[in-house]
Amino acid sequence: MYAIIDVETTGGTARFERITEIAIVLHDGERVVDTFSTLLNPERSIPWSITRLTGISNEMVTDAPKFYEVAKRIVEMTEGAIFVAHNVQFDYSFVKEEFARLGFSYSRRQLCTVKMTRNVFPGLPSYSLSNLKLHFGIHADRAHRALDDTLATVSLFERIIAAQGGKGLHAFVRQGLKETKLPPTLTLERLNAIPETCGVYYLHDKDGEVIYVGKSLNIRKRLFEHFSDLTPKGEKLRTGVTDISYEITGSELVALLFESAEIKRLQPRVNRALRLRTYAGAIFAYTDQSGYQCLTIGKNTAANAKKLLSVGEYPKLDHARNYLQSIVRQHELCYRLTHLDASDRACFHYSIKKCRGACIGEEAPDTYNERVIEALASMNRRLTGSYFIIEPGRTEGEKAVVGVQDGTYLGFGFIDAENNQVGVEDLLETLAKPHPDPNAARIIHTYLGDGKRRGMKVVPFDAV
Repeated sequence: MYAIIDVETTGGTARFERITEIAIVLHDGERVVDTFSTLLNPERSIPWSITRLTGISNEMVTDAPKFYEVAKRIVEMTEGAIFVAHNVQFDYSFVKEEFARLGFSYSRRQLCTVKMTRNVFPGLPSYSLSNLKLHFGIHADRAHRALDDTLATVSLFERIIAAQGGKGLHAFVRQGLKETKLPPTLTLERLNAIPETCGVYYLHDKDGEVIYVGKSLNIRKRLFEHFSDLTPKGEKLRTGVTDISYEITGSELVALLFESAEIKRLQPRVNRALRLRTYAGAIFAYTDQSGYQCLTIGKNTAANAKKLLSVGEYPKLDHARNYLQSIVRQHELCYRLTHLDASDRACFHYSIKKCRGACIGEEAPDTYNERVIEALASMNRRLTGSYFIIEPGRTEGEKAVVGVQDGTYLGFGFIDAENNQVGVEDLLETLAKPHPDPNAARIIHTYLGDGKRRGMKVVPFDAV
């Protein structure tokens, strides 16, 4: 049985937005056998931009049922069925999140008509539902309304079945794993039982040893991606995997810190190989014959690391170059001594007074090197201050806490979201002592520097 579903929502992120309308059409692979649709009261206001797109206003949902009032019907209709939608991850994430708010774990196998259409009807200019309706002549009165979009998806679903002569659905249902060399000890049922939430996961070999540690905002999705990757890199990752385990964190920052620490602690053999390929570029330092500290970019290889001091690793050489250019400008370093100017005399930036003359000996090595040291210190992204970073935890009633004291990362823990009487000492006691990890400061610095994140608070010790 196939439960073809569409939802309309108050926004684009399931964790923070709500469903305003849902439609479900049950299909047995040959015909429609049941239909359900309703507006829902999202228990929050609907932004004007969403009303303009969907036509669903606050007035329309005032007397509509709330999600919990129709939850049983949704469970009954979709029980044992495959959850089908156009861009299924969007609709499924919202339904799953609504159930999570009720304390219920909702898990269904999924099928995406976007992927199915790309496979069966390759080469179309667009696979959006609106463009597919035009291409196939599918009539629907109202776009961005749940029932109309669901019925359009049903029509598309039936065209896909017809194009295959009724065959091939089973392959699609296998989550895109029809060509995957799934490890013999792992089944689709096992993968489908893994939660779609943020955390850290482990791949184990036959002896139980961890051969890979990863982090994802959606553990199940990431594992499916690993086992669907048919490249040599994917094959290397899958080789020898016999089991999976995981730890839910809720907080992305906690997942990043935990993953990094676990890699240092366990030293998984696949992580070490992949890390070298992931960070292809590096900034290196050395001292020339005149005593000037020089910087240069190069490939992040063991050979270069033997000859030069690596002071920073980056995903690509271009990233390393861009970062080097930024610190050269910020600290007024010499473009020739940082290998950004190929001149064998005064660099161009000396002529425009952006270089103080180290390239021609006008600035003494000691004075110049002080600024290089400052630049290297800024690259280390050291932490300062004492504060807690608060983020959503593993469940609705929990908060994740990351502690920094006098610029030192203390660890992370979890607290009751409803307890507002905790003090600094209480929060410090929740923090588990972390495994030594030199990357922790960089992870926190980068995470905080990425801008304000939904649900995150930075609370100084003196404000607790």
